[in-house]
Amino acid sequence: MALSFRLAEDFLKEYRAKQVPWGYKDAGGNSVGEITFLRTYSRLKADGTKETWTDVCQRVIEGMYSIQKDHCKSQRLPWNDSKAQASAKEFFERLFELKWSPPGRGLWVMGTDIVNVQKNSAALQNCAFVVCDEPIRPFTWAFEMLMLGSGVGFNIQREHVYQIPKVLKKVKVERMDVNDADFIVPDSREGWVELMRRVLEASFVTGQGFTYACHLIRSKGSPIKGFGGVASGPQDLVWGIGEINNILNSRAGKRLRSIDCLDIMNIIGRIVVSGSSRRSAQIAIGDPDDVLFLRAKNWGSGNVPAWRANSNNSIYADGYDEIASELWKGYDGTGEPYGLVNRKLARKVGRLGANKSDSTIEGYNPCAEIALGDGESCNLATIFLPNIDSLEQFTDISYLLYKTQKRITRMNYPYEKTTKIVQKNARLGQSVTGILQCPAEKIAWLSDAYIALESLDAVYSKDNGLPVSVRLTTVQPSGTLSLLPGVTPGIHPAFARYYIRRVRFGSSDPLVDACRKRGYKVQYDVGIDGREDHTRFVVEFPCESPEGSVLAKDMTAVSQLEWVKKMQTEWADNAVSVTVYYRKEELNEIKEWLSKNYDDSVKSVSFLLHTDHNFPLPPYEECTKEMYEKTLSKIDFSVPLHRPAFEGLVELDDCA
Repeated sequence: MALSFRLAEDFLKEYRAKQVPWGYKDAGGNSVGEITFLRTYSRLKADGTKETWTDVCQRVIEGMYSIQKDHCKSQRLPWNDSKAQASAKEFFERLFELKWSPPGRGLWVMGTDIVNVQKNSAALQNCAFVVCDEPIRPFTWAFEMLMLGSGVGFNIQREHVYQIPKVLKKVKVERMDVNDADFIVPDSREGWVELMRRVLEASFVTGQGFTYACHLIRSKGSPIKGFGGVASGPQDLVWGIGEINNILNSRAGKRLRSIDCLDIMNIIGRIVVSGSSRRSAQIAIGDPDDVLFLRAKNWGSGNVPAWRANSNNSIYADGYDEIASELWKGYDGTGEPYGLVNRKLARKVGRLGANKSDSTIEGYNPCAEIALGDGESCNLATIFLPNIDSLEQFTDISYLLYKTQKRITRMNYPYEKTTKIVQKNARLGQSVTGILQCPAEKIAWLSDAYIALESLDAVYSKDNGLPVSVRLTTVQPSGTLSLLPGVTPGIHPAFARYYIRRVRFGSSDPLVDACRKRGYKVQYDVGIDGREDHTRFVVEFPCESPEGSVLAKDMTAVSQLEWVKKMQTEWADNAVSVTVYYRKEELNEIKEWLSKNYDDSVKSVSFLLHTDHNFPLPPYEECTKEMYEKTLSKIDFSVPLHRPAFEGLVELDDCA
């Protein structure tokens, strides 16, 4: 790898001997943290073995400091190797001890060729957003960003969707694996995106069908050397192209509706998640009175396409009075409750009470912690607040994270529009997690730490000829990253004192068999329609929440909302991602609180029934202490969990 910065070898020797940090296992002594590391962040090395935690820490730190060094060199800015070594060693130690982390994508690709050789910053982004107002660009852009690992939000308001021209006529797009096919799909990310572009062009521009061939695409299970993971084969691509072609043909001579754009995006997400270790987090944001959109995930009706499970859905509501009664029908358990997005407030303020305008904001990323412009993306980082020892240590880590995050905004992206808006806004997202297991003393650090970071940005940006960042801080859900040190996720309470955590794996992943041998319960996944999905297994892990954690059962929905307001005031100048657990009898209290606070205090919020929902195998399920202990007693921790030569699809059911 073309890394311009390397940690001193004598420093690394000590850590190579340690190999495993204290934080692999969660607070209950279980191995969800270990599983998370193995399935998500440990890459395959050249010698065929998997990275240890020390290896990952080394790759990440060397990658981060290489980005800084390369930028200084290109801009002819000063660089001091000895100071950089001292700083990098400290930063390494703090990462090894799990006091902070780059975003999940950063743990996966930082220090790899896709960043250091291809100089493609999109792979380091958690968050991206696009407006569906053109027939081709929004969909191909979303496809590529998803394949690079970024979550994608998309605006399907009717005022934008109706700018897309009419579908010309029905066209036939057919797979024919012959050498004289009109288009032979290259075995690359760009090749898949180009096929999607041609499908859309056939319906909106040329009116001519075509044939395409997939014989160059690697078969299922072949390794992907660049991004990592294994190939999914062409089957899901072919399926998705066929379904999208059907949707377009059904609108021949007419304009697309918001629901059609939703389906096309969701199918794209389904194609992407089939491929290796990629995720396909999406959020669709539409009009508050768009009935077709509001009913799009009414699973109880029995005729909803399964691919619509691929996105969270929210409505734009710049005031509480814009929320239609139709929205609340999804809160009774028969459908999926839609979230709320207050774009007006997001554009006006950073932290609550502090005017900090940003007129470029159009929508949000899938977990709704970052408000973004059309074609914009943002890079995140996380500080594990329960593991921080002092305000000084907090601000030191924040400063070191900031320097790399700021440099990432100067890198290039696959699309010129994205490069321009990212470099103009220099939007960052420093997050904290484990909030509801922290004492009041640590919560009190947040405002001072924010002021220090904002002051740093003003000085650092001026000294280095960079724009001041439009936003700096956030609270992300951090469901996956928080499993590494075993802290509660983001601003969320612990689900329960004892609970079952379900993790999804690709059906061919040998780690599933290792879990089965260790004694974990393994079964096929079950979709919202009740059908078994034989492409994925679900493994159940008995878990115990960290000592002193606030539990969901001890918090009302309104008390969770009050915490959102507090964190939006003390720390986050972007937004606070939250899924408020509620019970049906709390709905009137939620409405009353929102009627008084929504307009001036809430940038984004989503809700989920605590237990009485429709998901057959939910990511969390409460259990008794006796059941937890009984299940745990069946697990043989002496059976190793490893997969020396496999990088397959594994997915946790939340935003990382």
